[in-house]
Amino acid sequence: MTTWQPADPEATRELGRRLAGILRAGDLVVLTGDLGAGKTTLTQGIGAGLGVRGQVASPTFIIARAHPSLGEGPDLVHVDAYRLQSLAEVDALDLDSSLEDSVTVVEWGEGMVEGLAEDRLEVMVGRPRGGLRDADEVADAGARTVTIHAHGPRWEGVDLAAALGADPAGTVR
Repeated sequence: MTTWQPADPEATRELGRRLAGILRAGDLVVLTGDLGAGKTTLTQGIGAGLGVRGQVASPTFIIARAHPSLGEGPDLVHVDAYRLQSLAEVDALDLDSSLEDSVTVVEWGEGMVEGLAEDRLEVMVGRPRGGLRDADEVADAGARTVTIHAHGPRWEGVDLAAALGADPAGTVR
Protein backbone atom coordinates (compact mmCIF):
# COMPACT_ATOMS: atom_id res chain seq x y z
CA MET A 1 0.00 0.00 0.00
CA THR A 2 1.28 3.41 -0.99
CA THR A 3 -0.31 6.80 -0.36
CA TRP A 4 0.05 10.16 -2.09
CA GLN A 5 -1.50 13.52 -1.26
CA PRO A 6 -1.88 15.51 -4.48
CA ALA A 7 -2.64 19.14 -3.63
CA ASP A 8 -5.08 19.94 -6.43
CA PRO A 9 -6.80 18.48 -9.51
CA GLU A 10 -3.75 19.01 -11.74
CA ALA A 11 -1.54 17.13 -9.27
CA THR A 12 -4.16 14.35 -9.23
CA ARG A 13 -4.04 14.21 -13.07
CA GLU A 14 -0.23 14.11 -12.90
CA LEU A 15 -0.39 11.11 -10.56
CA GLY A 16 -2.73 9.46 -13.11
CA ARG A 17 -0.24 10.19 -15.92
CA ARG A 18 2.52 8.57 -13.88
CA LEU A 19 0.31 5.58 -13.13
CA ALA A 20 -0.37 5.18 -16.85
CA GLY A 21 3.37 4.77 -17.33
CA ILE A 22 3.31 1.44 -15.51
CA LEU A 23 -0.06 0.18 -16.75
CA ARG A 24 -0.38 -2.24 -19.65
CA ALA A 25 -3.10 -4.06 -21.53
CA GLY A 26 -4.94 -6.39 -19.19
CA ASP A 27 -4.62 -4.18 -16.12
CA LEU A 28 -7.70 -3.50 -14.02
CA VAL A 29 -7.87 -0.39 -11.84
CA VAL A 30 -10.75 -0.17 -9.36
CA LEU A 31 -11.42 3.37 -8.07
CA THR A 32 -13.27 4.04 -4.83
CA GLY A 33 -14.13 7.35 -3.17
CA ASP A 34 -16.93 9.75 -2.37
CA LEU A 35 -18.65 11.88 -4.99
CA GLY A 36 -16.26 14.62 -6.04
CA ALA A 37 -13.22 12.91 -4.57
CA GLY A 38 -11.28 12.94 -7.84
CA LYS A 39 -11.79 9.50 -9.38
CA THR A 40 -12.54 10.91 -12.83
CA THR A 41 -9.72 13.44 -12.50
CA LEU A 42 -7.28 10.60 -11.80
CA THR A 43 -8.71 8.71 -14.80
CA GLN A 44 -8.19 11.79 -17.01
CA GLY A 45 -4.52 11.63 -16.10
CA ILE A 46 -4.41 7.92 -16.90
CA GLY A 47 -6.01 8.63 -20.29
CA ALA A 48 -3.51 11.41 -21.00
CA GLY A 49 -0.62 9.16 -19.99
CA LEU A 50 -1.86 6.34 -22.21
CA GLY A 51 -2.35 8.76 -25.10
CA VAL A 52 -5.95 7.88 -25.82
CA ARG A 53 -8.43 9.64 -28.09
CA GLY A 54 -11.38 11.59 -26.76
CA GLN A 55 -12.08 13.54 -23.64
CA VAL A 56 -12.10 11.37 -20.55
CA ALA A 57 -15.22 12.39 -18.66
CA SER A 58 -17.40 10.64 -16.13
CA PRO A 59 -19.39 7.99 -18.01
CA THR A 60 -22.15 8.07 -15.38
CA PHE A 61 -25.07 7.90 -17.80
CA ILE A 62 -23.28 5.91 -20.49
CA ILE A 63 -21.83 3.50 -17.90
CA ALA A 64 -18.82 2.49 -20.04
CA ARG A 65 -16.80 4.38 -22.62
CA ALA A 66 -13.90 3.08 -24.71
CA HIS A 67 -11.07 5.45 -25.59
CA PRO A 68 -8.90 4.06 -28.40
CA SER A 69 -5.17 4.54 -28.21
CA LEU A 70 -3.67 7.12 -30.55
CA GLY A 71 -0.36 5.27 -30.57
CA GLU A 72 1.17 1.97 -29.63
CA GLY A 73 -0.31 1.76 -26.13
CA PRO A 74 -3.44 0.02 -24.96
CA ASP A 75 -6.94 1.42 -25.22
CA LEU A 76 -8.69 2.71 -22.10
CA VAL A 77 -12.07 1.37 -21.04
CA HIS A 78 -13.57 3.75 -18.47
CA VAL A 79 -16.54 2.44 -16.49
CA ASP A 80 -18.75 4.14 -13.92
CA ALA A 81 -20.52 1.45 -11.90
CA TYR A 82 -22.35 3.94 -9.68
CA ARG A 83 -25.76 3.15 -11.15
CA LEU A 84 -25.21 -0.61 -11.36
CA GLN A 85 -27.08 -2.58 -8.74
CA SER A 86 -25.98 -6.16 -9.28
CA LEU A 87 -23.25 -8.43 -10.52
CA ALA A 88 -25.58 -9.39 -13.39
CA GLU A 89 -25.51 -5.77 -14.59
CA VAL A 90 -21.70 -5.79 -14.43
CA ASP A 91 -21.65 -9.08 -16.39
CA ALA A 92 -23.94 -7.51 -19.02
CA LEU A 93 -21.24 -4.94 -19.75
CA ASP A 94 -19.01 -7.82 -20.96
CA LEU A 95 -15.90 -6.13 -19.58
CA ASP A 96 -13.95 -9.36 -19.60
CA SER A 97 -14.06 -9.38 -23.42
CA SER A 98 -11.94 -6.21 -23.64
CA LEU A 99 -9.92 -6.65 -20.46
CA GLU A 100 -6.93 -8.37 -22.07
CA ASP A 101 -6.53 -5.68 -24.76
CA SER A 102 -7.18 -2.57 -22.67
CA VAL A 103 -6.50 -0.84 -19.41
CA THR A 104 -9.85 -0.98 -17.64
CA VAL A 105 -10.63 1.66 -15.01
CA VAL A 106 -13.84 1.17 -13.01
CA GLU A 107 -15.18 3.92 -10.78
CA TRP A 108 -17.46 2.72 -7.98
CA GLY A 109 -16.45 -0.85 -8.76
CA GLU A 110 -15.55 -2.00 -5.26
CA GLY A 111 -17.37 -5.22 -4.41
CA MET A 112 -18.48 -5.69 -8.01
CA VAL A 113 -15.55 -6.11 -10.39
CA GLU A 114 -12.76 -7.71 -8.38
CA GLY A 115 -13.69 -11.08 -9.91
CA LEU A 116 -12.71 -9.82 -13.37
CA ALA A 117 -9.00 -10.11 -12.63
CA GLU A 118 -6.79 -11.57 -9.93
CA ASP A 119 -4.29 -8.83 -10.79
CA ARG A 120 -5.62 -5.37 -10.07
CA LEU A 121 -4.95 -2.06 -8.44
CA GLU A 122 -7.49 -0.87 -5.90
CA VAL A 123 -7.29 2.90 -5.58
CA MET A 124 -9.02 4.83 -2.80
CA VAL A 125 -9.38 8.56 -3.46
CA GLY A 126 -10.31 10.61 -0.41
CA ARG A 127 -11.07 14.29 -0.15
CA PRO A 128 -11.27 16.72 2.73
CA ARG A 129 -14.70 17.20 4.25
CA GLY A 130 -16.08 20.48 5.54
CA GLY A 131 -13.89 23.21 6.88
CA LEU A 132 -14.16 25.50 3.85
CA ARG A 133 -12.64 28.83 4.82
CA ASP A 134 -15.16 31.03 3.04
CA ALA A 135 -18.19 30.95 0.75
CA ASP A 136 -16.04 31.44 -2.35
CA GLU A 137 -13.92 28.36 -1.71
CA VAL A 138 -14.74 25.49 -4.04
CA ALA A 139 -15.63 22.12 -2.54
CA ASP A 140 -13.26 20.46 -5.06
CA ALA A 141 -10.33 22.43 -3.67
CA GLY A 142 -7.86 20.87 -1.30
CA ALA A 143 -5.45 18.01 -1.15
CA ARG A 144 -6.70 14.53 -1.84
CA THR A 145 -5.40 11.31 -0.41
CA VAL A 146 -4.79 8.60 -3.00
CA THR A 147 -3.99 5.15 -1.63
CA ILE A 148 -3.11 2.29 -3.97
CA HIS A 149 -3.30 -1.39 -3.00
CA ALA A 150 -1.79 -3.82 -5.51
CA HIS A 151 -3.24 -7.34 -5.77
CA GLY A 152 -2.04 -10.41 -7.64
CA PRO A 153 1.15 -11.76 -9.20
CA ARG A 154 1.31 -8.98 -11.84
CA TRP A 155 2.14 -6.49 -9.10
CA GLU A 156 4.49 -8.66 -7.01
CA GLY A 157 7.84 -6.95 -6.81
CA VAL A 158 6.52 -3.68 -8.27
CA ASP A 159 7.52 -0.83 -5.97
CA LEU A 160 4.71 1.62 -6.63
CA ALA A 161 6.38 4.38 -4.65
CA ALA A 162 9.51 4.11 -6.78
CA ALA A 163 7.60 3.61 -10.04
CA LEU A 164 5.33 6.59 -9.50
CA GLY A 165 7.86 8.81 -7.80
CA ALA A 166 7.21 11.49 -5.26
CA ASP A 167 3.75 12.82 -4.61
CA PRO A 168 2.97 15.54 -7.16
CA ALA A 169 2.59 17.81 -4.12
CA GLY A 170 5.77 16.66 -2.44
CA THR A 171 6.14 13.35 -0.64
CA VAL A 172 5.10 9.72 -0.73
CA ARG A 173 4.05 7.93 2.45
